[in-house]
Amino acid sequence: MSRIVHSTLRACVFAAGAALAVASYAKTSPEDLAKLSGPLTPMGAERAGNEDGTIPAWSGKWFGTPPGVDYKPGQRYPDPYASEKPLFVITAQNMQQYAARLTDGEKALLTKYPDTFRIPVYPSHRDFRYAEDVYKDIRQFGAITTMTKDQNGLKDFPPVTPFPVPKTGVEAMWNLRFASLIECETATYDQAVVYPDGNIAWGKVGYYIYGPRGEDPFQPKNPLVTKTFARVQTQMPLSDRGTIITSYDQWDQEGSDTRRAWAYNPGTRRVRQMPEYGFDQPIGPGGFRTVDDDRLFNGSGERYEWKIVGKREVYIPYNNYKLMDPSIKYADLLTKGHENTQFMRFELHRVWVLQATLKQGFRHQYAKRVLYLDEDTWNAVAADNYDARGTLWRTNLAPTLYAYDAKSFYSTAVFYHDMISGAYYADRLTNQTDMPVLSKTSKMTEAFFSPDAIRGDGN
Repeated sequence: MSRIVHSTLRACVFAAGAALAVASYAKTSPEDLAKLSGPLTPMGAERAGNEDGTIPAWSGKWFGTPPGVDYKPGQRYPDPYASEKPLFVITAQNMQQYAARLTDGEKALLTKYPDTFRIPVYPSHRDFRYAEDVYKDIRQFGAITTMTKDQNGLKDFPPVTPFPVPKTGVEAMWNLRFASLIECETATYDQAVVYPDGNIAWGKVGYYIYGPRGEDPFQPKNPLVTKTFARVQTQMPLSDRGTIITSYDQWDQEGSDTRRAWAYNPGTRRVRQMPEYGFDQPIGPGGFRTVDDDRLFNGSGERYEWKIVGKREVYIPYNNYKLMDPSIKYADLLTKGHENTQFMRFELHRVWVLQATLKQGFRHQYAKRVLYLDEDTWNAVAADNYDARGTLWRTNLAPTLYAYDAKSFYSTAVFYHDMISGAYYADRLTNQTDMPVLSKTSKMTEAFFSPDAIRGDGN
């Protein structure tokens, strides 16, 4: 569902590396905003490369389709780095050599599948950028963006990166929720749960996201977006075919009731409002993942205490154009135990490490979550989720690429690994279905997402 939703959690007052007793809903200071034209990029990432040159300086030299790439809207995205070969491949046998730059989940996958799981590491690139208007919005609104007192909403905020220089875990979490800058998304996504014996339970959904922008983006008291709409129509499994869930999230409200959702049941042909939709409700084939697992984290964070652990250099899935290539069939990609990583690309990048610990008195399947946020985009690219005993239960990877038509970064196939059962779930697969449309279509109106619309479309 929509990634841009609200939280009612208390302040987790934590600066990177040290606890600080500060108001987490304070505005970004003029001194921090000035850094966005100096040592930091307009998104708040470190502009310079790393000391050994394995992470390059941010160039942002490409906006939209790169020079020399033959692409027309509606086509699959050509890989601008297709000629590159892996610099090296990390295996269970040489893992210790690279351990400092691996997540705990990556290490667990290498250990659990020593003969088959590989991490092919390619040259790192920081070539793409957002529109200048996006960067202007960040600077314009950064000086006045605040959280509501309950931290469940924002006031006077841009459509992306409301806190480019975060001081607390809550601020970093808001950046994560706003990481998907794409205003409209229409897609048919295949889904698959791959069991340890190789059997697959299939799913398929029609997916619609709409975040309508305001008409006057530079009026401080007129937020660019106040609601984000989502609609998911189940096509498979057949037992759930025809189910439709529609919802909208309000960004600028206080209180816990910021998401409204309705479900159409094809058996009863009735629409019911869902009193609470999110958190650890099961979803997908077999209920394999939770609602708030979408793109690694989605929804209210009110059940967790949030903390910025720090920044690290990590091998993460990046520039994964092959994962949308129709020449790669699911039979080759969805292998036993884990996805076939020969079709994936990992690069070394700096990430924010964001930790969520379940609050006392609250319930969730995951007692702790560790999210790795790409510093250049704020997208979550990896996540480690722990159960109540402190055992690593699920480790997830969310490969990304730069979408030329949307001029934004986009999550391709996402993989959720159950380290206890040995099954895994692949979501957002498009190799053998239509190319997603990342622009406004005739369906992108508020009326399409209304309860009346899903009642009419379901009958």
